[in-house]
Amino acid sequence: MKNNWWKALAVVLLLYTAVAGLLMPVPRLAILNETIRNLYFHVPMWFGMTFILIASVVYSIKYLRNPTPELDIRSHEAARTGILMGCVGLATGSIWAKYTWGTWWTNDPKLNGAAIAMLIYGAYLVLRSSFTDEQQRARISAIYNIFAFATAMPLFYILPRLTDSLHPGAGGNPAFAKYDLDDNMRLVFYPAVIGWTLLAFWLAQVASRIALLKQKVYEKQLA
Repeated sequence: MKNNWWKALAVVLLLYTAVAGLLMPVPRLAILNETIRNLYFHVPMWFGMTFILIASVVYSIKYLRNPTPELDIRSHEAARTGILMGCVGLATGSIWAKYTWGTWWTNDPKLNGAAIAMLIYGAYLVLRSSFTDEQQRARISAIYNIFAFATAMPLFYILPRLTDSLHPGAGGNPAFAKYDLDDNMRLVFYPAVIGWTLLAFWLAQVASRIALLKQKVYEKQLA
């Protein structure tokens, strides 16, 4: 129980985010109106995605230095969790765009960069499935994972800032904290970031345990 305190914290923070995010007052801004509450879900998911992808890269680097099936599995499951969080982030962003910009998708550098980044990570999953040799698959996947992270992060956070964008936080458009993230919203937003990030690590941990158990069963069958 002592080692699982962060899971209880994740549950508490996410419940708080869901309740307070829907009930606490928010700034009354033109166009955004009540849709600004999506800030508690859409943006924290990207934070969770980023942190879990960092963990995936760390496991990949560790694998290349000391190849073990466990490190490969943990890297893979962390990457899969990051991809899941990223896809949900794209979905919530698309819904938000529909209500604020009037379209599900627009030719915006921030949106296109995020979509390309997710396709790069999608190729990671395809790459893994193309190998039958476990050691070769793990080694190539680890190398590609590092490449994917180094390519995706600029697409998420750097390149969109170099040009004008409708998306807050990108070039020509300040982030929410600049003009409408008031004190009430901060009381929900920051716990939401922590909660979604902890959930990402929790999902990756559960998926890794299942994969490791399957690996042990497979090894016993071969013995």
